[in-house]
Amino acid sequence: MLILFRAKANNDPEIIFEDSLIKMKPTFCVFITMNPGYAGRTELPDNLKALFRPVAMMVPDYALIGEIMLYSFGFLTGRDLARKMVTTFTLSSEQLSSQDHYDYGMRAVRSVINAAGLLKRAMPDMNESQLLLRALRDVNVPKFLKDDLPLFENIMVDLFPGLQKPEANYGGLLNSLNKSCQHFNLQPVEPFSMKIVQLYDTIQVRHGLMLVGPTGGGKT
Repeated sequence: MLILFRAKANNDPEIIFEDSLIKMKPTFCVFITMNPGYAGRTELPDNLKALFRPVAMMVPDYALIGEIMLYSFGFLTGRDLARKMVTTFTLSSEQLSSQDHYDYGMRAVRSVINAAGLLKRAMPDMNESQLLLRALRDVNVPKFLKDDLPLFENIMVDLFPGLQKPEANYGGLLNSLNKSCQHFNLQPVEPFSMKIVQLYDTIQVRHGLMLVGPTGGGKT
C-alpha cells in the first residue's frame, strides 16, 4: 500500500511493483469494506488501518429497501409485505436460539425477496401474502434447528393469521428422488425427502451453502 500511495503522490507514470512493471493512473484508489460482525471475519491490523481514513456507516432501513425491491418484482402490496418481513426477522432474532449460522441481516432479506420474486414470476395471480409466506419459509426453515422450528411457526401464524402455505409444484423432482433412493438403496422417508427439497429451494436463492449434520445423517 505504501509503495502504491507513494507512487500516486509523486505522479509516477509507471513503477516496478513486486517485480512487475505496472502503470499508475492518477485515479487509483483503494476502498475497504468491512463487516467484522459476520462469522469468519477479522478486524484489520492497526498498521494497515492507519493508512486509511475511516468512514462510518449506519444500519440501512431494511423495510424501505425491501419495499422497493418487492415493487420491482411486481408486488402491489410491497410496503405491507416488507414490514411483515422485517418484523419476522426482528422477532426471530429475539425469540430463537443464538446460532453462528443464523443471519437476520440484509443478506437474509435479499434471499427472501429473491425467492418471493421467483414465486411471483411463476404464479403471478396468487395472493401476495401467500407468496411472501412461502418465501420466508423456504429460505429460513432449512437452516433452523428443530427446537427453533415451532417458535418460527408461531411467529408466522401471528404475522399471517389464517393463511395457508401454498403447495409447491416440483414437477418430476419427487418421482426422480424416489427412483434415485431405490438406485442407491436408500429409504425415501419423509424427513429425508423434505431435506432434499429444502436443499433444492435453498439452491434457487443462495449462491453458496453448507450442509451441516452428524455422521450418517444423509448429507452425501
